[in-house]
Amino acid sequence: QVQLVESGGDLVQAGGSLSLSCAASGNILGINVMGWYRQAPGKQREMVARIFSGSTEYADSAKGRFTISKDNAKNTVYLQMNSLRPEDTAVYYCNAVLLESEYETWGNYWGQGTQVTVSS
Repeated sequence: QVQLVESGGDLVQAGGSLSLSCAASGNILGINVMGWYRQAPGKQREMVARIFSGSTEYADSAKGRFTISKDNAKNTVYLQMNSLRPEDTAVYYCNAVLLESEYETWGNYWGQGTQVTVSS
């Protein structure tokens, strides 16, 4: 059974930094993409950043402030967030598209979410 477990959410002042991590565990044969999404109250979930085998993708709101990275050996993805703003306040979800070994099927998996609150 595949699980994504996030950590690192916290309360931080505007202008501060925060680092999120997400570890994928279980019977994993391969990972196509891992990423971070967020959902603020009353808003739709939106992509923040994604990392593929050789490239990254960022939302415009994250460019220049956030950095996504991945440790392939640990199946762990990180999100370093700098210059945080109150509008970054949201629940941040980890996402992975991966190949699980039990049925050898590709699936789209989500973590439980971690709260990031940026105070002004």
